[in-house]
Amino acid sequence: MDPLAEAGMRDLVPAVIGILVSRGADFAAAEDAVQDALVEALQTWPADPPRDRRGWLVTVAWRKFLDSVRAEDSRSRREERVAAYETAEDDAAGHVATADDTLELYFLCAHPDLSPSSAVALTLRAVGGLTTKQIAEAYMVPEATMGQRISRAKRTLAGRRLNRPGDLRSVLATLYLVFNEGHSGDIDLVAEAIRLTRRLRTMTADAEVSGLLALMLLHHARRASRFDEDDRLIALADQDRTRWDTSLIAEGVGILQAALARDELGEYQAQAAIAALHADARGVEDTDWVQIVEWYDELLGLKDTAVIRLNRAVAVGEADGAAAGLAELRSLDDSLPRYFAVEAHLRERAGETERAAALYARAAERAGSLAERDHLNRQAARVRAARRRPGERG
Repeated sequence: MDPLAEAGMRDLVPAVIGILVSRGADFAAAEDAVQDALVEALQTWPADPPRDRRGWLVTVAWRKFLDSVRAEDSRSRREERVAAYETAEDDAAGHVATADDTLELYFLCAHPDLSPSSAVALTLRAVGGLTTKQIAEAYMVPEATMGQRISRAKRTLAGRRLNRPGDLRSVLATLYLVFNEGHSGDIDLVAEAIRLTRRLRTMTADAEVSGLLALMLLHHARRASRFDEDDRLIALADQDRTRWDTSLIAEGVGILQAALARDELGEYQAQAAIAALHADARGVEDTDWVQIVEWYDELLGLKDTAVIRLNRAVAVGEADGAAAGLAELRSLDDSLPRYFAVEAHLRERAGETERAAALYARAAERAGSLAERDHLNRQAARVRAARRRPGERG
């Protein structure tokens, strides 16, 4: 099936789940039935596409749901339950899923009782319309492992109806987790996160939804420049900015400006503002670090975390000099991820090359990925090589 057609089919999933739930199915059973219907659609639609795709999915998913009810009950109870569901179907025959139905699915999948990994997996299944196999491949884990994760999540939500307000902040955090996975392949989680956030933005006027979408677009615009032809990580300062996607940057900035104009500042808008300042600079030397520090101050007022303070120390070091950045760094715990990488950068800027090289190597030992480890080891080697050159500080 054409990728665009398949993506369009996945867009129908939340509405179809919402219709089944409105007829009396619980979330877990409805989601299972819709997934089974999707598998059948993938097999039959390329040769015989229906005129009403959503109607087809509703009909087939409801039939599969009723089949599961018949299979799991004893005959004495089966007829009563099936009759009740068929009555519900008659009562809901005219139901058309609304944006609110889909929004409630976002809320349910980001339920506080779920672990972040389970919330992400369930969101990709129920809201994104992906199969367990597709999600497993995107996360590079066995299909059985992902299936167990999704099953546990659905058991946690067993019996819960879509009848209580959800936490939009949890939904946004879940979507940001999907985005930050960043894997590419048949299912690109970055693109999927952007797609789902775009859809969410059509359902709610919350400024932070726009802020998150702007943040995603601005980061995604730099994607082509983050790795070289040998798949080696390239730091922001060394990226070829001519490879940045200017159309995504323009869209992200436009969305951000509209959100900021509403004067409802949130953490995603502040992060997007920092990303926009990086995107606006033609070269690293043109970056407005003073304004970036100001935005980090705004961000700390909204969400004071050690990671944000670590990133702010980098900005302070660029705006006010390495000594000022190191002074900010001293207030933080060196067990923080990237602490030694940040200290190495600031020590190098201060001219302490020998110490910087040792810190880059130490940071590499704690790197969270092979690409990051390779990058930090290359930084250590670069600084050591520079120290050995005639005329360089030794």
